[in-house]
Amino acid sequence: MDTKRNLIYLDNNATTKVDEQVLEVMLPYFSEYYGNPSSIYRFGGLNSKAVKEARETMREFFGAKSAKEIFFTASGSECANMAIRGILAADRSKTHLITTKVEHPCVLNLHKQLEKEGYSVTYAGVNSEGEINKEEIYEAVNEKTALVSCMYANNETGVIFPVEEIAQKVKEKNADTKVYVDAVQAAGKIKLDVKDTQIDMMGISGHKFHAPKGIGALYVKSNVLISPLIIGGHQESGKRAGTENVPEIAGLAKAAALASDALEFEATKVKYLRDKLERGILSKIYNARLNSSTYNRVPNTTNIGFEYIEGELILLNLDDYGICASSGSACTSGSLDPSHVLKAMGVPFTALHGSIRFSLSRFTTEEEIDYTIEKMPLIVDKLTALSPFQKELRELKERKGII
Repeated sequence: MDTKRNLIYLDNNATTKVDEQVLEVMLPYFSEYYGNPSSIYRFGGLNSKAVKEARETMREFFGAKSAKEIFFTASGSECANMAIRGILAADRSKTHLITTKVEHPCVLNLHKQLEKEGYSVTYAGVNSEGEINKEEIYEAVNEKTALVSCMYANNETGVIFPVEEIAQKVKEKNADTKVYVDAVQAAGKIKLDVKDTQIDMMGISGHKFHAPKGIGALYVKSNVLISPLIIGGHQESGKRAGTENVPEIAGLAKAAALASDALEFEATKVKYLRDKLERGILSKIYNARLNSSTYNRVPNTTNIGFEYIEGELILLNLDDYGICASSGSACTSGSLDPSHVLKAMGVPFTALHGSIRFSLSRFTTEEEIDYTIEKMPLIVDKLTALSPFQKELRELKERKGII
C-alpha cells in the first residue's frame, strides 16, 4: 500500500505523526548542535540554552508556576513510574494507594505490581458512561494513603475526569496524600493548568500530540519530594540521571507550543469531524452503539461497539481499505482479553469484543471521515452475515423496528 496516498490514520490516541515544524526544530541538534548540555564550553552551552528554553515552554504548557517544576522523561510510562514510585520511596510509612479500574496499563499494572510488593490498593470504578465514581475515591482515603492516581482523559473512550475536583476533595480529607494525574491523552486536546490546583504531579507523552516517540515531561509541584527512579548524574536537578535528549526536548517544546495554538481548532473542527464520524456510523449501522458519555470527552475520540461481531475482524477489514483504528489501548495489543475499560463500564458482552476506537487529529480531513463512513457499513454488513449469532441479530433488528 502506498501509505502517503492511501493511508487514513484514525488511531491518534496510539501515536501521532511528527509535525513537520517539530522535525525542523529537532534536526540541527542531531548534526550541527550536538554538544552535551552539561559541558561548560559554549558549544555545549547552546544545548543547555535549548533545554532551558524548552523547560520554560513546558512550564507554560502545564500552567505551572516555575520551570523548576518540569522534568523531562522518555515517556508517559516513565512519568507514571517516576511519580508513583518516587513518592513511595520518599516516604515508606504510607502503604495505601488509590487508583481507578480504567487507568492506562502504565498506571494500572504498576499498581498491581505494588500490591505484590506489599502495598494495598483501592480501585475506584466508573459508571456506564465511563465517568469516574468520585465518592469511591474520597471514601477510600485514610491516614495511610500515600497517593491517588487518576487519569485526566481515558485513552479508550476519551471521557474526561474532574481531576482538579478530585485533588481538592482528597486533600480536604488528608492533606498529606499526594495526587498524580496521567494527562497523556488530555495534553494537546484540552488546556492544562495545574497552577492553583491541589494536583501534585502530572505526566504527559510527546508522541500523543505530534512530537516524536521517546520524550515526555513530568510536572512535580515545588513542595513535593520524590526520590529519583534513575540514579546517576546531576541531570534534571538530580531527579532523573542521563544526558538530556536535546533534539527531542526541543521537539517536545515546539509540539507543545503548536498544540496550545491549536486548542480552539481541536474544540471545533476536530470535534465536528469526530461527531460527523460518530453520527454517520450510528445512523447507518443498526448494531452499533456508543460506548461512552456523549458530551464529557476530549474532542478527538469516539468508541463504538458493534454487537455480535469481532473487533479484530473489523480492524483487518478496515486495514484492507487503508483505514487505521484500534480496539483499545495500543499497549494491550496482542491480548485476546476484552478491554478492561469497557468491562468496568459494564458494556454488554455482545459488544465488548466488537468495540472500535477512532481517534482523530488536527491533520484528519473531512474527506477521510466521509470515506470511513462509506466503508464501515460495508464491513459490518459483511461480518454480520458471517456471524454465528444470526438469531440474536434478527432480534436486535426487531427491537429497533428495522424488521
